[in-house]
Amino acid sequence: MKWNMIMKQKIKNIGNELGFLWQFSLDDLKNKYSNSIIGIGWGFLQPLITIVVYWFVFQLGFRSQPVEDFPFILWLVSGLIPWFFISEAIPSATAVLAEYNYLVQKVLFNINILPLVKVVSSFIIQIFLTIILIVMFCVFGYMPDVHYFQLLYYAVYMTVLTAGVCYITAALYIFLKDVIQIVSIVLQILFWFTPIVWNISVMPEKLQAILKYNPVYFIVRGYRKTFIYKEWFWTDGIMSLYYWTIALVIFVLGIKLFRKLKPHFADVL
Repeated sequence: MKWNMIMKQKIKNIGNELGFLWQFSLDDLKNKYSNSIIGIGWGFLQPLITIVVYWFVFQLGFRSQPVEDFPFILWLVSGLIPWFFISEAIPSATAVLAEYNYLVQKVLFNINILPLVKVVSSFIIQIFLTIILIVMFCVFGYMPDVHYFQLLYYAVYMTVLTAGVCYITAALYIFLKDVIQIVSIVLQILFWFTPIVWNISVMPEKLQAILKYNPVYFIVRGYRKTFIYKEWFWTDGIMSLYYWTIALVIFVLGIKLFRKLKPHFADVL
């Protein structure tokens, strides 16, 4: 009986913490755009403008052809949408402790959730962008099917990987402000080394093999497997184990580094 009561209390506490995290993330998202006329609409407008720019450059400028007989715009957007989550969450989470420095200095506040706040607020935008992506496919005549359920699988992987990186960069930023510039540069390099706006099949086979070890490739490829190629996630075979190992290692290292440096955050700030 006592064990049951303890478990119920733990479950209740976890539920309360998740509820608080969700509400905090919503408030963070609202506050981010509170001083603008369009408000939270910028969270959707900026990615959509980016999509239009890339489409104009590659489709009209470079005259990109359909990819494997599939409309280029749909192939492009299915790779860009998950990238928007990563490119938004990591930079914003990097400076989150400085942004909420008044909470860091409060002894009773659980600052462990602060990087996750940025991850969750970015994921809220990701949900709506994914809905837009589904609508675009429907407009082109590609109706949803059972493969869409595996979006949850790729979303979990993407969140774990991103959260781990966010914990690392957030912890280091307090002691080294150059981290935000380093993050920006690394994201730019990662974007162009990931087949988001270009097809990996144009590369030599040996280089393709190397590029596929990029964890972000797993996410981009996963979205295209879902929307375009209609392949299940388990067809990745042994590479899935590699991708998940990388994501979990980064996540665990991020948590440990954050906890180790946490006692010094308030002093530095």
